[in-house]
Amino acid sequence: MIKYHQTRIISVPRGVLKENRLIALFDELPQADQYKILKTQVLQRTKIRGLNTLMITSPSANEGKSLTAANLAICLAKELQNTVLLADLDLRTPSLHSLFGLSPVRGISDFFMRDTPLSELLISPGIHKLTILPGHERVYNSSEVMGSPKMKNLIEEMKQRYQDRYIIFDSPPLLDYADSLILSDYVDGIILVTEYAKTLFDKLEKAAQLLQGKNLIGTVLNKAAI
Repeated sequence: MIKYHQTRIISVPRGVLKENRLIALFDELPQADQYKILKTQVLQRTKIRGLNTLMITSPSANEGKSLTAANLAICLAKELQNTVLLADLDLRTPSLHSLFGLSPVRGISDFFMRDTPLSELLISPGIHKLTILPGHERVYNSSEVMGSPKMKNLIEEMKQRYQDRYIIFDSPPLLDYADSLILSDYVDGIILVTEYAKTLFDKLEKAAQLLQGKNLIGTVLNKAAI
């Protein structure tokens, strides 16, 4: 059993998680199998190579990247040997806390703006082996923060300290801000989430061009009929 010495434990009712479409928790739902397939593909492409930091992004807003990041994190945490840190680096529009029914009084913005220790920001939502680093206030100079030495050092420290842990970063839409392009230099792999029948081909092509030379692990087609 994982013991949290500093991480706050806020047990979220399962009904709230189900209502917010965190369906990876519910094995009885057929949709949960799609996230299990995604998890298996991620493990196949990362584990042998020792890759443990993943960025989840999308070409544009509202394509389901945060929901995909949360469900993937839950699936990975359900593996016997994996612990997972899910971090909200969509600094302008943080939303992971809402998906988990949380109302944090502090978050990653406090780490950058007020030097609040990271250990005071982490939350366990009552899901075994899953820890969340939530967002809080909107950060309007997010690109400058993302490119700062403090951000680079933070991610490097996470990678070195938690080599047996998957770290999932929910990041901003790729075509809206420079944030995700900056973050892509720090992480081991990238997953691009696109919405079925919404993402225009030219946007998808532009996103792919921006990620040339990066380790694009795969693309998730979201909201498609099964």
